[in-house]
Amino acid sequence: MVKQVVTTACFVLFHCIVSYWAFMSSPSIHSSASKTSSIPAIASYFGTKGRYEEVNKYLIDDILAINTSLVNLPSPECREVHLTAIIRHGTRFPTTKNIEKMRQFHMVVRNASLNLSGLSEWKMWYTQDMDGRLVEKGREDHRHLAQRLIAWFPSLLNRESLSGGRVKLVTSSKHRCVNSTIAFKEGLMTGLHIAVELDIDVNDALMRYFDQCERFVKEVENNKSALEEVKRFNESPEMKRVMEKMADRLNLPYPSITDDSVEAAFYLCAYEFTILSLNSPWCQLFDEVDAQVMEYANDLKQYWKRSYGHEINSKSSCILFHDLFHRLDRVVDQINSEDSVSEAVTVQVGHAETLIPLLTLLDLFKDDVPLTSSNFAEQRNRVFRSGQIVPYAANLLVVLYKCPEGTRMSLRLNEKSLDVPGLADPVPMYEDVKKRYSTLLGGCDQESVCKVNNS
Repeated sequence: MVKQVVTTACFVLFHCIVSYWAFMSSPSIHSSASKTSSIPAIASYFGTKGRYEEVNKYLIDDILAINTSLVNLPSPECREVHLTAIIRHGTRFPTTKNIEKMRQFHMVVRNASLNLSGLSEWKMWYTQDMDGRLVEKGREDHRHLAQRLIAWFPSLLNRESLSGGRVKLVTSSKHRCVNSTIAFKEGLMTGLHIAVELDIDVNDALMRYFDQCERFVKEVENNKSALEEVKRFNESPEMKRVMEKMADRLNLPYPSITDDSVEAAFYLCAYEFTILSLNSPWCQLFDEVDAQVMEYANDLKQYWKRSYGHEINSKSSCILFHDLFHRLDRVVDQINSEDSVSEAVTVQVGHAETLIPLLTLLDLFKDDVPLTSSNFAEQRNRVFRSGQIVPYAANLLVVLYKCPEGTRMSLRLNEKSLDVPGLADPVPMYEDVKKRYSTLLGGCDQESVCKVNNS
């Protein structure tokens, strides 16, 4: 009798859960309007903590859509023969360092006399063991990207390429990258309705080259003075105003709110949205002006730690740069020899720290005036915006086309065309691209650039 009651109760609970999810999945619940209303007004300022859909907003309505109007294509006589995709991992949990900042800030908020609804009821649910691990949204980021790339490149990403071993997967050893790569593979299998063996190569020398560049580690990673501009901006009038406004909203004395406090609150807003799709009470602590300041603080950090701030930042990616062009050269040689292309698609999954230095080495997203702690107002229209460049699942796509006049190459970032700096042709000849980067191709030796000059 007891067993029957328990069985019945379990069935009822299961039926309720299924009914709930069916209700939550109904079109009326997830209409375009409701999706938009659940997006924080400051979502476009989350920087490297931002979701991919904020860069390509048409994906909010259809996550598998592709927008051909954003891409420059060569003439119809050309056909694509190779794709290299260098991709950042998907949406993840906060790192241990950020979780600790969030925990400390939450303790401050618990003791506040709040004027904002929802904060006092919020429970600190982030734990140390999460430490940057991929979340389900991150797996979906990569499954969906894989299916969109099938739609973009049907002659390269197809059953024949997969079953013929012409698709290569490479990843960083970090769990969030490995799991993103597995999810990408699942997306390929689902999109192509095929199940094949597809090995994943773990290669930190390529995908985490920055850890192995001794000069970068010494001069930037472990050198506090390398981020002096970031420190100065955290002490700037703009940042102090953000802290004061937050203290006022929380009814707290000004000294109780620090630059770590506002960073923690901003991340809480970002993570609750990217992980749980919630427009959380934490977002009420920032208006658009505040969010612009927070975005600039993050961009400054990326600029000085990974991009144009120090030359070694970009030079640390020489190994990945040469890996890319060696592969492209091999493909071109096979085309010229009228052989079949052995590697139709190469997918390399890494980090924001993998992509930014490489994009910098390619001379992309370079402002005329460097980003500093004192020119926030002048940089409102800057091109270096980390949230537009490396959101979760950011991707650099390098495509080779066989054309009657020879081989052409195109660059795309996050499924939008990029011009090769200095070249007028939107889909230039591959040889012209090599001439543009001839200095790097003839040098940029990883061992030499990463060697520490002890003198």
